[in-house]
Amino acid sequence: MRRVVFNQKGGVGKSSITCNLAAISAARGKRTLVVDLDPQGNSTHYLLGKPASELQDTVADMLEQTVAFKVFNRRPEEFVHASPFRNLFVLPSSPELDFLERKLEAKHKIYKLREALKKLGESFDEIYIDTAPALNFYTRSALIAAHRCLIPFDCDDFSRQALYNILSEIRDLQEDHNEELVVEGIVANQFQPRASLPKQLVKELIAEGMPVLPVRLSSSVKMKESHQSRQPLIHMAPKHPLTRQFEDLYRVLNGEAVELESLAD
Repeated sequence: MRRVVFNQKGGVGKSSITCNLAAISAARGKRTLVVDLDPQGNSTHYLLGKPASELQDTVADMLEQTVAFKVFNRRPEEFVHASPFRNLFVLPSSPELDFLERKLEAKHKIYKLREALKKLGESFDEIYIDTAPALNFYTRSALIAAHRCLIPFDCDDFSRQALYNILSEIRDLQEDHNEELVVEGIVANQFQPRASLPKQLVKELIAEGMPVLPVRLSSSVKMKESHQSRQPLIHMAPKHPLTRQFEDLYRVLNGEAVELESLAD
């Protein structure tokens, strides 16, 4: 299963959601891979503890060989790094993605990520793809490569307006490139249950027929502490309410039963 976490708006929690869902998957015994397609490399730094600029054998190196003439290309698994956490692996980002994008686009390499992830799917049970806050070559490649798409939403009106554009773009990609892609749902992130605006926005989205998922991820300083310590919440604070919310979200996405109390606003 290949899942992409995507939103054109920045600061909505794409990397946090990607890494924490992947960490839960790995903690459950599934061989799990995080693919970091954002040149900023937040997921890479979070899970490997090093900035993407300090790493070799990155996703940029893997994609670069598709536009450079080489007698033998390296296999996708040769670019995968083990994280400090059992069963959790990373195909790291690189600042070079910015410079490589035009070459890949000019050579029409939009399907190369899907080819690579199909091969990696033989070794991994779950693959999570983190994306940049833009609809660019890499995010399109990720949407073409994925089975499922998760859209973070940070409960403000700007994010709400962006949702309509995002869903329209995804429909176009589904029709033209990836009929298998399913929008799993919208995740209300940094949710404040005591504030009226987030609850109002979520209710209005549901009334409009938007696929809002029933689990809300709370706003918590614990998430920032998790980033600083380079530890997903399941490892740093397994009993924290936000950790339990991530676990509930993982269960919902995988069709498991979740106690109704944990879904309440």
